[in-house]
Amino acid sequence: MTHHPTDPDEATPVPGTPTPSGLGRRGFLTLATAGVAASTLSVTIGSLSPAAAATAPVPATGAAPSGPLPRKRELRAMWISSVVNIDWPSAAGLSAEQQKAEYLHWLDVAQQHRLNAVFVQVRPTADAFWPSPHEPWSQYLTGAQGKDPGYDPLAFVVEESHKRNIEIHAWYNPYRVSMQADPAQLVPEHPARRHPEWVWAYGGKLYFDPGLPEAQEHIQRAILHSVENYDLDGVHFDDYFYPYAVAGQTIPDAHTYATHGAGFATVEDWRRHNVDTFVQSISQRIKQVKPWVKFGISPFGIWRNASTDPRGSATSGSQSYDMQFADTRKWVTEGWLDYINPQIYWQIGLAVADYARLVPWWAEVAAQSGTQLFVGEALYKVTSGVFTDPAEMSNHLTFTQQVDAEVAPVLGNVYFSAKHVPADPQGSMTRVLEDHYRHPALVPAMPRLGVSPLRVPVLANARRVPEGVRLHWNDTGPRRTRATSFAVYRVEGDARHIDIEDATHLVATVRTSGHVVQDWVDETALTGRRYTYAVTALDRLWNESRPSGVRRV
Repeated sequence: MTHHPTDPDEATPVPGTPTPSGLGRRGFLTLATAGVAASTLSVTIGSLSPAAAATAPVPATGAAPSGPLPRKRELRAMWISSVVNIDWPSAAGLSAEQQKAEYLHWLDVAQQHRLNAVFVQVRPTADAFWPSPHEPWSQYLTGAQGKDPGYDPLAFVVEESHKRNIEIHAWYNPYRVSMQADPAQLVPEHPARRHPEWVWAYGGKLYFDPGLPEAQEHIQRAILHSVENYDLDGVHFDDYFYPYAVAGQTIPDAHTYATHGAGFATVEDWRRHNVDTFVQSISQRIKQVKPWVKFGISPFGIWRNASTDPRGSATSGSQSYDMQFADTRKWVTEGWLDYINPQIYWQIGLAVADYARLVPWWAEVAAQSGTQLFVGEALYKVTSGVFTDPAEMSNHLTFTQQVDAEVAPVLGNVYFSAKHVPADPQGSMTRVLEDHYRHPALVPAMPRLGVSPLRVPVLANARRVPEGVRLHWNDTGPRRTRATSFAVYRVEGDARHIDIEDATHLVATVRTSGHVVQDWVDETALTGRRYTYAVTALDRLWNESRPSGVRRV
């Protein structure tokens, strides 16, 4: 195996600083491409059959709380990777029914761990998980690029995620064309075959040239087609912009720079400008199509070190500004992103890249534009043994809750990658559940994208049934402003009202049925206990109405 010193998850120290050990996300991709990831990492993910859904233990509602106070609003998400079949589909060439069953398994995992969002990779290599007029069907579906999988995976992903009221962010890799470097292996109708001048090879892979306006336009059209045609909650990019450096190789864009680089003192400045232009433009175009769709990026965790730039972080690792020509700090301060989700993939106290230094640094950056801040978490490093403390993940969440809210609060965490969540390495996700995720949480609202006029729902009745307590309520809003989902609150005993700001009172969120009358069963209600319920309405951006009147049972 070859370890890449510039892995997106492994800071590359400057000379004289300690080198963190372990396999990075890029190294994992390299192994997965070779088909040896599972054996090398000893990853155990179990059967993905619907009958063998993950059964990570979830503490009973009402158990005595310990540790940090629960939060009513926080993003809890996981990345579901499709490139080289890391997570889903687990192998190329599965039948449509097998692929669907596997995705439902991942939604089971999300629900069992009380997650409220998934980031699903739908364009891993200039291909598509939906019938796109711009790019071929992904080879990671059928094993053959361009082959119809027999259903629309993105439509299925959106529909099934929303049924469970889980937010779906479609995840795209902008520039990567192929995990191998031979254009002849692409289908003849591939845009890289039809426009070979758009593409160059580097490090054994093919990339669209970020310096070509025509290539940028193609990428944006491909992405926007899915935004226009599917009910997405978010558009998500990871850390891959210009490719990570490969020793002994030079990015082959000298001709493009000579043609398009007038006015830039260095090729590096021009490359950053290319990426800036792309990020700003796609941000604007998403909002022109659907103003409510969130746009966020999950960059490498270090923008620049303070030793290089006084505005940088107290770190000594690889710098995305210089390595991927990604001016991630600028994207936030300019307000081009709705959220920033840096991959802070290191442990608390690591000298080269200390989690406890990077999180506050990003919080201060996010505060400058009101951009929401989530933290990308390297759950796979627990599996691989880089994180030796079983409490590392839980400690991360405890730390993020303590970041000064007057600067910018950390509003959630995203785990890489999905397969490690049910694997529960070292019991780390069980700890996260017990310490932080005992109760459901609402996705943080995003007022900058608008607030719908929500009517207060009418809680018509609550009654005992064999399964628990059945609630009926009415969505009283006119059709165009009806709720997207509802939050259900419960307290024990007879109460005249419920404090809906107390996170321990939140029992569930429920997607609308699409009709006036809503129906839901609280299967966690215990026989012989008295309860009081209230319901609120939520719009698609999780803005919340006042609570209904209460019902007691």
